[in-house]
Amino acid sequence: MTLKQSIDWKNEWFPIDDATYLNFAAHAAIPRVALNAVQRSVAAKMRPHIVDDRSFFSVAASLRQTLATVIGASPDEIALTTGAGAGLAAIAYALKWSAGDEVIIARGEFPVHYATWKPMEAREGIKVQIAVPEGQFIQSDDLVAAMTPRTRVISVSHVRFDDGSMLDVPSLAAACNRNGTFLVLDVSQSCGAIPMNVHSLGADFIVCAGYKYLLSPWGTGFLWARPENSDSLRPGPYNWVSQGVESFARLNYVDPEPAPTLSRWDSSEAASIYNFNLTVMEASAKFVLDASPALIRNHNQALINYFFERLPEGYRLASPCQASQRGVFGCIEVGSRGDTESLYQTLRDERFVVALREGKIRVAPHLLNSTQDIDRLLVVMAKAWKEARHVAH
Repeated sequence: MTLKQSIDWKNEWFPIDDATYLNFAAHAAIPRVALNAVQRSVAAKMRPHIVDDRSFFSVAASLRQTLATVIGASPDEIALTTGAGAGLAAIAYALKWSAGDEVIIARGEFPVHYATWKPMEAREGIKVQIAVPEGQFIQSDDLVAAMTPRTRVISVSHVRFDDGSMLDVPSLAAACNRNGTFLVLDVSQSCGAIPMNVHSLGADFIVCAGYKYLLSPWGTGFLWARPENSDSLRPGPYNWVSQGVESFARLNYVDPEPAPTLSRWDSSEAASIYNFNLTVMEASAKFVLDASPALIRNHNQALINYFFERLPEGYRLASPCQASQRGVFGCIEVGSRGDTESLYQTLRDERFVVALREGKIRVAPHLLNSTQDIDRLLVVMAKAWKEARHVAH
């Protein structure tokens, strides 16, 4: 047994005694180390004189290194943002457009993609196209089939929020490369819970929200960009603090040049020890890295496999059956959409915190969960469906 296997992971979180929390795909419960770490930022704001130049910049530098390690990148390729939407907006405004360019998103994609690209139709004269899946789940082939010579960008999630299906990114990236199309990949539902390497994935840009599997607060995230794509980007507003120096005394206040690294796209005023969110994210990301995305994936998928294999009568899968084709959460349905919504309310009443997304119940565990949590969930589900059928008859 390794050290990691011997850890009682549930104790790494503060107790949630009044509920069974299975909703990490929506909002992660931050671990103890992260909540404790924020005290450093509180102390810094209470006594600002204790913060020297190095301390001011150190949290951002440490977080950049951790995120780079998680995704197999260089810290110089990481911008610290307030979420996936901030990263997408930066890309949308930085790319050079021609009238008639196309952006493809998938039908039912997480709404940040539509909200980012649709306004660009009026602004830049582009056209947003919606790719429709041939089967139940969106596949790389569906997106490739939708491409035309005018397709400038495909913007898509690595793991879908509404069914947990996972995209074959390398094959899609290869097709995009042949077509001269940029692949913008949203890894909000996978980064931190699934091992990944930006070079093997092959995407041109990666955006991520931090408040899911990076176990960080709302208002955190990152953007990664392939360095060789810099020539395809237009100049834009940059973070005045990011000048490639780590001392306020050396900052240029007259005509500052942005850093040559992607830190120039940091969300304004984000990269500082005074930012409570950033301090928490730095500790949370280290926690994820130390635990390892591989261990998190194996644990979570084992729980979802256990859940799927024991589904009570009347329930059906709304996620791919094969673990290799999905992320680390699972979705189910029962009866009609109304029945599923009623079950969701029953589960909430019974203090099971799950999510209802697009008429499906999403169960998203983490290291703090065990098969005992799943067993209790299954008992309530079986009872709820039995009672619903009794009322119907």
